[in-house]
Amino acid sequence: MSKSSFSRRKFLGTSLLSTIGLSSLPAFSYANSSFAFKPESGKVRLGFIGVGRQAMGLLNNMMKNPAVDVIAGADVYEIKLQRFKERVAKNYNEQNREAKEVTLYSDYKKLLENPDVDAVVIATPDHWHAMMAIDACHAGKDIYLEKPLTFTIKEGQELVKAVRANSIVLAVGSMQRSGANFQHAVRMVQKGNLGKISEVLVNVGTPPHPKPYDLPKQEIPEGLDWKTWTGPLPDIPYNEELNPPISLNPEQNEKMWGAWRWYEETGGGLMTDWGAHMIDIAQWGIGMDRNGPVEIIPGTDSSPLTYFYPNGIKIHITPFDEGRQGVKFFGENGWIKVSRGQYDTNVPSCERTFSREETGFGAHHIDFIDSVLKRKDPVVPVEIGHSTCTACTLGNIAHKLGRPLKWDPVTQEFIDDYEANTHKHYVYQHGYKLG
Repeated sequence: MSKSSFSRRKFLGTSLLSTIGLSSLPAFSYANSSFAFKPESGKVRLGFIGVGRQAMGLLNNMMKNPAVDVIAGADVYEIKLQRFKERVAKNYNEQNREAKEVTLYSDYKKLLENPDVDAVVIATPDHWHAMMAIDACHAGKDIYLEKPLTFTIKEGQELVKAVRANSIVLAVGSMQRSGANFQHAVRMVQKGNLGKISEVLVNVGTPPHPKPYDLPKQEIPEGLDWKTWTGPLPDIPYNEELNPPISLNPEQNEKMWGAWRWYEETGGGLMTDWGAHMIDIAQWGIGMDRNGPVEIIPGTDSSPLTYFYPNGIKIHITPFDEGRQGVKFFGENGWIKVSRGQYDTNVPSCERTFSREETGFGAHHIDFIDSVLKRKDPVVPVEIGHSTCTACTLGNIAHKLGRPLKWDPVTQEFIDDYEANTHKHYVYQHGYKLG
């Protein structure tokens, strides 16, 4: 979105919940809340926690919004903080905007103590999401939190409580919900154009599940606080694949995404990395937001990981068609297939073409700022982020245990299964606590 096309009028008129045209669940009401955040300037002053590769993209998108000032950043890697400061200054300059002083922190808690920060963008590795977001709730800061919402199911439960107890606007980075092709696919499914839905195929990539950590130990680079990076995790040796190095002179940015995603000690594999996008669309489409499966059958060499839902629909985690990450809904009348930048169907009443701009995700970040200013729930609030993240994690737990699991999505407990319930969380190390 160019500066010329992004007017304040367009910003204030953008509300995805009102334009999607779907039956949305009731939003939380802030009307009687004791939390009375009202930016006098009509702007939201952002601080970034975690300023790696993902944060750089978020920074560029957020700063296109004239209602946003970026004033702070926190990270445990000094060189990335310096890059962040330079990028912020570059954005202000390119947009001919008055530059703001950017304060840098090695300790995110110090950023949360800054009274000038209205809201935070958290783009750290998953194992830090819950603690940082809960601390932000207690500090009265609104939150844009990258997906997956949390590292464990227990963390998600506690974060939901903290968001609502402190009347915080929390938006989850499941930005596909802001793409017109995904919205249309879900609209057609929910309107009944496919007829009764029987099953959904979801491709998150192969292999979907995380693997044991096996990277060799390397020397920790200067300026990186590795002990704090690992935080509550059991001790693991540093390897640059977990936190890819960069340089500033000459500038050389990350050549890969942080590989912490692919190891069970530090991430959830493709199940949580891409599942937080694709399983999210599948559950949305079949009306299972803020709900979840009741049975999970682990995959084998001959059958895919399968979720059974209380409405009788099955979701299979498996590659399909051309093999790219995506979702395919099957109903009595035919199918709809949707993925990033693509949409296809064999049902004439569901056909539609989309421009490249329509399938983008810039509106997702607009919606967050709009929600902060208007004190309303964003298009993906914390409860939806939690139900999606839980479904992803349930698949990993079933794979780990190697047997079918019964799940109660209301109580959020495995049914009569002590062993499975022990996998809802892990024991934090090094004195860290949740909440």
